[in-house]
Amino acid sequence: MGILPTVEDVAVAAGVSRQTVSNVLNSPAIVRAETRERVEAAIAELGYRPHASARRLRTQKSSTIGIRLDPITTDGISGSILDRFLHALTEQADAKNLRVTLFTAPDPEAEIRQFQRLSDGADVDAFVLTSTFYGDQRTEWLIEHGHSFVTFGRPWGIDDMNDPKHLWVDVDGRDGLEQATSHLLSTGARRVGYIGWPSPSGTGDDRRRGWLETMQASGGLGDEVLRTLSVATEDGVSFGADAMRRLEAASGGVDAVACASDSLALGALMATAGRIPVVGYDNTPVAASIGFSSVEQPLDEVAAGVLELLTGAHGGRVHSGSDAVADPRHRLVKPRLVVREFRPLGAGAPGA
Repeated sequence: MGILPTVEDVAVAAGVSRQTVSNVLNSPAIVRAETRERVEAAIAELGYRPHASARRLRTQKSSTIGIRLDPITTDGISGSILDRFLHALTEQADAKNLRVTLFTAPDPEAEIRQFQRLSDGADVDAFVLTSTFYGDQRTEWLIEHGHSFVTFGRPWGIDDMNDPKHLWVDVDGRDGLEQATSHLLSTGARRVGYIGWPSPSGTGDDRRRGWLETMQASGGLGDEVLRTLSVATEDGVSFGADAMRRLEAASGGVDAVACASDSLALGALMATAGRIPVVGYDNTPVAASIGFSSVEQPLDEVAAGVLELLTGAHGGRVHSGSDAVADPRHRLVKPRLVVREFRPLGAGAPGA
């Protein structure tokens, strides 16, 4: 077994000091981009990996991120997005010599108790939160107690885009539904319906806004008609099927439907027997296997953004003073519409 490369080896290869290498590893935002790239190239070439236990002894930190393992959903579809995010986060954290600790909690109050337990025992250094909502008491507790954290999801209900109270990464759901609705309109559909979640729902309202603004901009239908083309329901396949039937009854018929999730989209397809185009959201394996279009969230980018905010200049905390850290306090990631050819039920079958 060969001798493992050291910080000194990396410094020599990159033509920098040991301290610069340390800065690249622990506070990359303070190092000039060209220098950082040179050091990172030397690290990759030499195969250097920091000694995690030694670093923990120096910093008195566990190098561990805590995140709740979400409950299993009844239909097993919608929950897959958080499973994929967790996989991406764990994989990228490992590459940075960070560990991820999973815990369970049935509700926000129980999750806060887990925060207290894990922080009191010095088991974790920071938390990642998912499924943010209006009046989220979890974030208020973490801010009040001075803990480092980043949320996957915006702090709904405050001026999150311009003056965020905490660090967050989110996927632009409004943009995703704009893409979905624009695609359906481009195929010749005129009456494009929408099935989403009851308001107030930060994520749901954001996605509905993308559909509504696109339909209004198309100029084909008035506000009264648009109101009949939108139905709210709980998430799930059966709820989506029922919502689709209600949508058609209230509107007098639709040409296509954009949905807030793949669960709702699958329900809509079942209710219509696949006779009209339906676009979902999350691009789950169900969308791929059945063959309907869906908006994909780039979860690798989300995970990378979360880790940047936790380990970079911010260190997982909002600093006092607007100019304390110049790096943006949030990352809004653009989703991508995955288009699959629409085939009405029975189309393309042998002999059809």
